[in-house]
Amino acid sequence: MPSLYIDGAWTASGDGTCSSVVNPSDGTIVTEVDIATDDQVQAAIAAARRAFDEGDWPRSPTGERAALLDRVAGLIDRDLEAMARLETLDTGKAMRESRWDMSDVARVFRYYADLADKEAGRLVDTSNPNAISRIVHEPVGVCGLIAPWNYPLLQMSWKIAPALAAGNTAIMKPATLTPLTTIHLTGLLEEAGVPAGVVNLVLGPGNRVDQALADSPDVDLISLTGGNDAGRALVRGAAVNMKKIAMELGGKSPNIVFDDADFETAVDNALTAAFTHSGQVCSAGCRAIVQDTIYERFVEEVGRRAERIRLGHGLDEATEAGALISAEHRAKVEGYVASALAEGARLVAGGRRPDEPDLQAGFYYRPTVFADVGSDMRIVREEVFGPVLTIERFGTEEEAIALGNDTTYGLAGAVWTSDAGRGQRVAARLRHGTIWINDYNVYVPQAEWGGFKQSGIGRELGPTGLDEYREAKHIWQNTSPGPTGWFGG
Repeated sequence: MPSLYIDGAWTASGDGTCSSVVNPSDGTIVTEVDIATDDQVQAAIAAARRAFDEGDWPRSPTGERAALLDRVAGLIDRDLEAMARLETLDTGKAMRESRWDMSDVARVFRYYADLADKEAGRLVDTSNPNAISRIVHEPVGVCGLIAPWNYPLLQMSWKIAPALAAGNTAIMKPATLTPLTTIHLTGLLEEAGVPAGVVNLVLGPGNRVDQALADSPDVDLISLTGGNDAGRALVRGAAVNMKKIAMELGGKSPNIVFDDADFETAVDNALTAAFTHSGQVCSAGCRAIVQDTIYERFVEEVGRRAERIRLGHGLDEATEAGALISAEHRAKVEGYVASALAEGARLVAGGRRPDEPDLQAGFYYRPTVFADVGSDMRIVREEVFGPVLTIERFGTEEEAIALGNDTTYGLAGAVWTSDAGRGQRVAARLRHGTIWINDYNVYVPQAEWGGFKQSGIGRELGPTGLDEYREAKHIWQNTSPGPTGWFGG
């Protein structure tokens, strides 16, 4: 089946170029997908432009758009197991994680279906009996939606669901490494009845396809989840026609543990925060910042448990952590580990590839823990995006806050304490978009998500996530017009 979807039709690559989708768990080729030519990318943009300017979708009743999103959610529920399997084949993550992701995708569509039908604008009190002042919301226009490889469909759902709820048209561009679930979702959108041209799907390298979306004057908004370098390149392109941008970029999230926290709970959650999806999570709790009175005990226990994490094939139900996305990415992680050792960090666990014979074909790396790290070390400053946890030491609350904010990023963080007042104080002073108190890496579609500082621009999810895809328009109506006499007769 062709992999590209342009103007309501599935189509193959215009020049026959394909890309292999490789299963990170064992290095096998899952399938080949079509790569869009430059002309096909422009055709997708043109189709979305026509559908917005001339089609019915942007002017359709919100109830109709909500009903379509709700149908899509039901289709995701129907296909959940098959879609979870595709996500695992794409990413190498454990099936239990993929099932959780697919359930969340359905919840995101249902949330925006419900929200779309409730957002009716507002009346403004002008204190003028002869005027009606209204704020209405209109769709932005054509949206280029670019998703990453670590949560391919979940991150795409955060974009396409509010974009459609608001009445926009879109070009979806998943990562070429992990396109399978987005291809499947496109089929579900077609099955649910999305009009031709409203949703388009193109595949290809980011430096060509993503940049074409950013550079095009016919694209009104770019939403990217990805790395900071990619974000900077797209911002430069978007500046040409001042299009709207929404970006979730990197993270280096602090996980602060005070000595009055429940020790077992803090250790257990530190492992989950750092090693879920083998650390390939933008909000991973990759920096544990631990009070000095429990520091050595914490380091020892986290290291012991990290060594026991069961690596395995994503389709194996006993797997606790899967492979990294590619051989190239594993080599990048190994480079960070080498730099940490060279700078004097103490290796507590991992720091190597696994020895098991059945894991040699995949792109596995042992969960790795470093202690005695300094805030100037590369392993602490830069986003590793792999199964690497550093553990820093602090003495006072002020020191913990200072360390937690000592990063160019600001996506997420956490604080563990039995003192409710302290939890609130620290949360209030941490400069990150999401702060968990005595929890980690949970989210709901109703709550905004995004970063401070170099972690991004704008917000996804929640009502603000819908507003990213809408323009506010003020309509003033004078119900008793007449001459003003401002300049005389």
